[in-house]
Amino acid sequence: MSLYKQYPVSVHNTLSKQKELFKPLSEGKVGMYVCGPTVYSDVHLGNVRTFLSFDIVFRYLTFLGYKVRYVRNITDVGHLVGDADEGEDKIAKKARLDQLEPMEVVQKYTNGFHDVMQLFNILPPSIEPTATGHIVEQISFIQQIIENGYAYEVDGSVYFDVKKYNEDHPYGELSGRNVEEMISNTRELAGQEQKKNQLDFALWKKAKGGHLMKWPSPWGEGFPGWHLECSAMSTKYLGQDFDIHGGGMDLKFPHHEAEIAQNKGCSNHGGAKYWIHGNMLTVNGRKMAKSEGNGFTPEELLTGNHKLLERGYSAMTVRFFMLMSHYASTLDFSNEALQAAEKGYKRLMASVNLIDKLATPGTGNVDAKKSEEFKGFVEKALLDLSDDFNTAKAIASLFEVSSKINTYYQSPSELAQIDKSIFEYTVGVFKDIIHQVLGLKNEGDGGQDGELLDGVMNVLIELRKQAKFSKNYALSDKIRDDLKTVGVQIKDEKGGEMSYTID
Repeated sequence: MSLYKQYPVSVHNTLSKQKELFKPLSEGKVGMYVCGPTVYSDVHLGNVRTFLSFDIVFRYLTFLGYKVRYVRNITDVGHLVGDADEGEDKIAKKARLDQLEPMEVVQKYTNGFHDVMQLFNILPPSIEPTATGHIVEQISFIQQIIENGYAYEVDGSVYFDVKKYNEDHPYGELSGRNVEEMISNTRELAGQEQKKNQLDFALWKKAKGGHLMKWPSPWGEGFPGWHLECSAMSTKYLGQDFDIHGGGMDLKFPHHEAEIAQNKGCSNHGGAKYWIHGNMLTVNGRKMAKSEGNGFTPEELLTGNHKLLERGYSAMTVRFFMLMSHYASTLDFSNEALQAAEKGYKRLMASVNLIDKLATPGTGNVDAKKSEEFKGFVEKALLDLSDDFNTAKAIASLFEVSSKINTYYQSPSELAQIDKSIFEYTVGVFKDIIHQVLGLKNEGDGGQDGELLDGVMNVLIELRKQAKFSKNYALSDKIRDDLKTVGVQIKDEKGGEMSYTID
């Protein structure tokens, strides 16, 4: 039996403004679309958090037994400076400034994006379509919207008629905005005289002289509007109705609101059933932004080469840090928080490495209550993840398992009371959640850091043994105390043996 029947998932649906039981349109299958990056600059940490959040959704639904088709696009045309309908295309502007072909810019930053995703162990999607690869589909989409009466053409550009659409469908249902209030509060903007009203948005823009990225269309040479690509590509690969659409909360309006309008304006289908939005990043309580001087890149975070960072932090530490907060809550970066996450991550991974070193369970008088209690911790973690993908609560449950593993390592007699089959099931699920769902791995390839840690600790333990044997108690105590300050506890056992645990 698939685990999704045993652990039904609930999600907070931005569209309905409430938590709902997740019921995919097709039994055992999930279609998910997430807005990808506009590839004109290096990936920032906001991107990393967003795609990490949906990596968890992808991983967990797959873990439960769903067959997930995950589509995440690459925006390589149409996203204008300022996110409005005027100005240069962001990629074309970068190409002009760097004296490059636009597709050179696209390739460079797409490669960089993939490198960063791999660094943080964020899985690639099932399909990664590009806007430039779907011009034909976007033109067809526009033609259907025009035919349905929700768009109009002016001098080679095509605009979506928000007021006309709002007569038949509620525009603003996702973001909770009122059309009449938005119109009354919208000021006139230069260069937007073609629009019937200022809320209308471009489906197709006429290419002016010198515009680098343009294609032939029924309305003349031009390029698609930014919002259009996601409507065209999500419905192409997932159907007019699909399960999940995700992205950062900054995309809720106008981008995602426009998507719903385009979808309904084209086919009278709204696209996604469940809308999920991730929250923003802050640094020491302030919004992360270049203008604030507190924005740092993934590279700066890893190297520590930034004035706000005391030192660098590993990719897995950063991943773990992000998972310690629910995707819908604000995540605040600070050195103290990152250092706490580093300690927690190492503690969790150390307990994973201890599992194969434990004695055989169930060799004594088995205690059914203790056995079920141990199993209950991983079951609680699964319930936490099923409750709107709450990684923060799930990690707290996993630490309960970690604590028990450390106890069993130090006291084999307690492990002897745990039913062997329950123990094997529990530690199996424990490892699966950590590796398959949370996407955490030992730093380095294939767990080499865990082996390195063991090797280093064996050397230190041997040095402490020699110090005690030589009655150099000052050195013996210093080794013990210095290790304690970094979260490693040395335990003296019978016969002069020693063991260690990571707090």
